[in-house]
Amino acid sequence: MNFKAQHRSGDSTSSTKRAAQAVGLGALMACAVAVPAAERSVSVIETVQLAATASRTWGAIKDFGSWQSWHPAFASTQMLQGDGHSQGAVRVLVTKDGAKFTEELVAFDAAARSYEYRILESPAPVMDYVSTIQVKETPAGSTVVWSSHFNVKPGTSEADAKKLISGVYRAGLDNLSSVLK
Repeated sequence: MNFKAQHRSGDSTSSTKRAAQAVGLGALMACAVAVPAAERSVSVIETVQLAATASRTWGAIKDFGSWQSWHPAFASTQMLQGDGHSQGAVRVLVTKDGAKFTEELVAFDAAARSYEYRILESPAPVMDYVSTIQVKETPAGSTVVWSSHFNVKPGTSEADAKKLISGVYRAGLDNLSSVLK
């Protein structure tokens, strides 16, 4: 193949340049898209409608130190700091299969029937995880809204992380109607 002959032709040169530009632009776009996706905050929101009053529902879930009493995935809670009703409380939540989650209570508002917590350390494929649980009064009883935002750890897809967190929320929320009978 004659390299000089190829470049003398206007069509070959412009085709080669266009191909090189397209590959370069594609690579640049892939990098530009990949960086924000890795840093983008993911959100999950799950709710449940309950016949129980908001006061009764709040009474069942308000204690940051006793999730095992209403969430079927958790076996125990150890309070490392605080009482489970005050900002700054830290707990180790242990799942029934032995996984440990160290979490901090970031905000607690009994009047608004809500609290916010963050994961300090866990085996979950998430980082910068902050979650809020709120109980709202409704004409038929109450609604619990469990929401979070987080980033996904490398090696896990956004869809898989959302599915995992959503599953944890659903298990707890779906169990509340049994707990409140």
